[in-house]
Amino acid sequence: MAQVNVTWVQGKTFVGTDSTQHSVVISSPADGVGIKPSELLLLAVGSCTAYDVVNILEKRRAYLTDVRVTVTGEQETEAPWTFRKIHIHYIVGGFNLRPEDVEKAIQLSEEKYCSVSATLRATVAITTDFEILAAEPAVAVS
Repeated sequence: MAQVNVTWVQGKTFVGTDSTQHSVVISSPADGVGIKPSELLLLAVGSCTAYDVVNILEKRRAYLTDVRVTVTGEQETEAPWTFRKIHIHYIVGGFNLRPEDVEKAIQLSEEKYCSVSATLRATVAITTDFEILAAEPAVAVS
């Protein structure tokens, strides 16, 4: 069973600590010292799928130089401001990356491996796209 702890610091600022004792500061936008609680959800889905995509591509012997994920979410305009749409944009850099390999890694993450995506899928429309940044091999200068 997963367990995290949230400890109140002051005002509307908290520290969240995971099962491996890593922490993140959480606060309201007015306090301005931490991450908004609702955006932690976007970070969770982004980091979950980024981890999967890197893992899958490395197993396929891809030589990666860069992986970035941007997650945008559309929320309802009234309380409780639930997310209705989430879009995940991947930027993957490396040598000789094939689009079909990147697409398959994203699909496997979304449909099989990412627990956060799987949890959200029933109530949130999740869309994805990606771009590949081709890396050039380093050239030795003599």
